[in-house]
Amino acid sequence: EIHIKEPIEKEVNPRLLPGELLLCEASTVYKYIQEDGSNRGTYGKLVCTNFKISFLDDDSTSDDNEPQFKNKIVGENDITLQCVDQIYGVYDEKKKLLTGQQRKYPEKLIIYCKDLRVFNFCLRYTKEEEVKRIVSGIVHHSQTPKLLKRLFLFSYASAAPNNTDGRNQTVMFETLEDWRDELERTKGNVKYKAVATNEGYRVSEKLPLYFVVPICISEESILKYEGRGIPIWCWSCHNGAALLKMSAFPKEQDDSTSQMQKAFLDGICKTISKPPYELLKMDDLSSSLPSLQDIQTAYTRFKQLFLIDNSTDFWATDVKWFSLLESTNWLEIIRRVLKKAVEVVECLEIQHTNVLLIEESATDLCCVISSLVQVMMDSYSRTKSGFQSLIQKEWVIGGHGFLDRCNHLHKTEKEEAPVFLLLLNCVWQLVQQYPPAFEFTETYLTVLSDSLYVPIFSTFFFNSQHQRDTNTSGESLKTQSGPFRFLTVWDWSVQFDPKAQAFLNNPLYAEKPKPDKSQRKTARFKHQRQLSLPLTQAKPSTKRGFFREETDHLIKNILGKRIGKFINSSDEPPNSLREFYDSWHSKPVDYHGLLLPRIDGPEIKVWAQRYLRWIPEAQLHGGGTIATAAKILDLMEEVQSLQVKMDEEHSQAVSGDVHSVPMLRNSARLSSLFPFALLQRQSVKPALPTSTWKDLEDEDDLVKRDDEFVDLSGDML
Repeated sequence: EIHIKEPIEKEVNPRLLPGELLLCEASTVYKYIQEDGSNRGTYGKLVCTNFKISFLDDDSTSDDNEPQFKNKIVGENDITLQCVDQIYGVYDEKKKLLTGQQRKYPEKLIIYCKDLRVFNFCLRYTKEEEVKRIVSGIVHHSQTPKLLKRLFLFSYASAAPNNTDGRNQTVMFETLEDWRDELERTKGNVKYKAVATNEGYRVSEKLPLYFVVPICISEESILKYEGRGIPIWCWSCHNGAALLKMSAFPKEQDDSTSQMQKAFLDGICKTISKPPYELLKMDDLSSSLPSLQDIQTAYTRFKQLFLIDNSTDFWATDVKWFSLLESTNWLEIIRRVLKKAVEVVECLEIQHTNVLLIEESATDLCCVISSLVQVMMDSYSRTKSGFQSLIQKEWVIGGHGFLDRCNHLHKTEKEEAPVFLLLLNCVWQLVQQYPPAFEFTETYLTVLSDSLYVPIFSTFFFNSQHQRDTNTSGESLKTQSGPFRFLTVWDWSVQFDPKAQAFLNNPLYAEKPKPDKSQRKTARFKHQRQLSLPLTQAKPSTKRGFFREETDHLIKNILGKRIGKFINSSDEPPNSLREFYDSWHSKPVDYHGLLLPRIDGPEIKVWAQRYLRWIPEAQLHGGGTIATAAKILDLMEEVQSLQVKMDEEHSQAVSGDVHSVPMLRNSARLSSLFPFALLQRQSVKPALPTSTWKDLEDEDDLVKRDDEFVDLSGDML
């Protein structure tokens, strides 16, 4: 039975952005609300433009019950074409993946999104011609390969007025001066220099226009092998040790070429190992970290846990949550990446050794590790502007292939890998372990991950600075007179008004170091679904080293299983690394000093706000961290108002720069996954449990013991 709501009579038109064109539409489309297994929903119009797929109902134009946290570009019922992951059609209750031209058109359409939303549309009451147009249009515009210049990015840039507020403090690293300032900030200008050798991209199209190398490296050396084999500076530690990266030479070379390249490399390494430079340690990330294919496979499995159609599916998977989570290997990859970053930190901080990260292109895992090391060691990178500058330096200008890794053009899935998402997941682990150390919140990280799929910003839609520069000129478009002026994602006013932007800033950020031991003991909150793997007794290994490498055979056996101990390459001194790790964790945290993540098995958690925000069954209404945050924010608001009154009493001018605090009234109504979860959505455990659940309820097992504190009805604890 479908609870039918009368179709809307009034005409509802989509709100179009500059350059956005309506391509096709269908009326009398029924959108299901998958909340409790019923087929409740609402009628409306489904439209497809050159920017998004959008569902419009009679509430779309209403400003009633406007959410506190609203995106001005992408609405609740909008899906950008780049955000579409897979589209399924339902034929006689059977799901079929839709690609290319369709012979028969489905009665239901299911759209899975890269931000993990799931949309269910019933087309049974829609005219046949409209069904053909809308299904064909959606599949064609979101799934078929396209040219770069066909991205909405270019349509928007040519039509939209560029009137950003200009208050963005992010360093873009597009000039030689930016690099020199960064060298000066990190005291690296004694041993390293910013070079303009690649102006006009005469060295390599993969390298940025400007970058930093050791002073002893000559311009001829940079030009010799198109920038390969050259150590490029990332960051300098306070003690003078530096983090460097290098793109490796291709492995398939004839002997003479290989010998020449080896001699060249040896010469470079000898040069930068002499004083005034510190000792050099080289780390080939392709052999010490999972491959991009492994990362993609793990994430593909992981995201399936959250692309849930209905309540029944949720409760069916809930009983085997730990085993499903463990089998994806995603949390283990996060743990290994964090552990690798800890190794690099130990070399820089304790051993005073330069670290040279090596990768085939130095634009994937090199970006992840170098960014994490800077977040851990440099408190500037934990501010909002500092973190954004870091992403610009290491990823955008550093040449990470966002276009290929996110598969924005749908050309090939072979290059696709969630490398940037991996970084954000790792940073989130640090944010949730040490909240006062970061000026930004987990909500900031979540909207940053969503912005990967919003093609009005150039930040995440090119493979390199060269590709962006060559496509910035409008010469190939007859209608375009001048160069494109792309927006940057760092101007948050484009997506959010000031009230919503307040959710991106951490009100509890420690402005100054506070060596108070009690600050380390942050409150822990129980979630409806436990988000980390339990620590169980594992069979002891013959090698008990804390950071000891197991044999290759053993690694093959245990990859994909929970590992409670660290695993590291055998040539590392395990004792010194363990001492460093244990020693740091035994002391109070300096939120403006070095930060080391806790990386034992249960400490690595699922990023609940990003992955569970669309699943009502996983939400605690009036519970979770948001309940505490609401009380703290109310208190801060009261303190601010009292401060204003005191200033008025003393006739002092009130600074207009008081940070606005978002109003979180009625915290009992808020979900634990606020500000994303909808307040009105509720879900209950099925009255008739699945057979698996029933079987498990009859046993006194781990599920019962681990979840005994959980009220599965979703009410307040």
